[in-house]
Amino acid sequence: MYFRSLIIAIITIAVLHPAAAAADRATTVRDAVIYITPATDSSKLGNAERGRELVILETTRGWVHVEALLGFANTPDPAMIEDEESEERTVTGWIQDKGIVRASTPDGDKIIYGEAVSSEDQASRAHGRRGAAQDAMRLYRRVYDEFPASPLAGEALYRAADVRWQIEKSDVMSRPSAKAKEAYLREGMNEQWMKTVIKKFPNTKWADLAAFHLIDNKLCGDWQAASKCPEKEADIYEKYVKEHPNSPAAAEALYDAAWRRAALIEIYKTETNQKKSDESRNSALALAQRIASQYAQQTDWAARAQSLIYMIQQNIPTYGNQSE
Repeated sequence: MYFRSLIIAIITIAVLHPAAAAADRATTVRDAVIYITPATDSSKLGNAERGRELVILETTRGWVHVEALLGFANTPDPAMIEDEESEERTVTGWIQDKGIVRASTPDGDKIIYGEAVSSEDQASRAHGRRGAAQDAMRLYRRVYDEFPASPLAGEALYRAADVRWQIEKSDVMSRPSAKAKEAYLREGMNEQWMKTVIKKFPNTKWADLAAFHLIDNKLCGDWQAASKCPEKEADIYEKYVKEHPNSPAAAEALYDAAWRRAALIEIYKTETNQKKSDESRNSALALAQRIASQYAQQTDWAARAQSLIYMIQQNIPTYGNQSE
């Protein structure tokens, strides 16, 4: 499980310290220095970043004795790697009793969620806080883990999965294998958290959005100007809309399918298959017109669909050499 290493540590502490068996769990919404004793002039043992899980062993005036699961300085964040591959260290020490959110903290779910949103905003800025994306990912995950009954739990778990997905996607797409024609020739993004969203929150928009992300791992890298990949991908997107008609991503999925059908107009011509080219033209127009009418309120996708319709009707190629 995700916190397997920490659970083992908790059991160990419970054996050594019977009072710890009933220890509270908490998370920090600020970076907290871990000291060897409850004093700021004592030796520092480490730093607990935002969203780290803490096991509270005891408290004293203004200080909390905790056990924190931290990642090694030179390894990936524990939230980003598989349990069996994780390299983590458990640090026991004292932190100041500030910015620690317990399960009993009033509106604790909202506090952690709010800090997650702020961290995600930082991550989107050109000169935002270093490590803010990982902070956001941990904090969102902590909302779900610590407050599973919260109205924010589903969205928090999805947003944690989304941040993780985007970080991994950036890495995957930077590798030479990203240009491989077939999807199976690259590593792909870890699907564990997205599948957890679908399992824990079925028939919700969060499950729909998680399923949309999973399509990324099925897409080709370089089509190599052949019809196989865009044909397959268009089918995948159309199938998604049939299975998730109320998804917030339905209009985008239809556009992705329409754009690929439009690309096939020219690709099939290069393969001397005029019949398929004509069929692709009709399919692309039908899909784009559906978006323009059915999703008129989703301005971006409706407008892009209208642009695609115009390009097709004007016989302007949307793929390959677009100049005459």
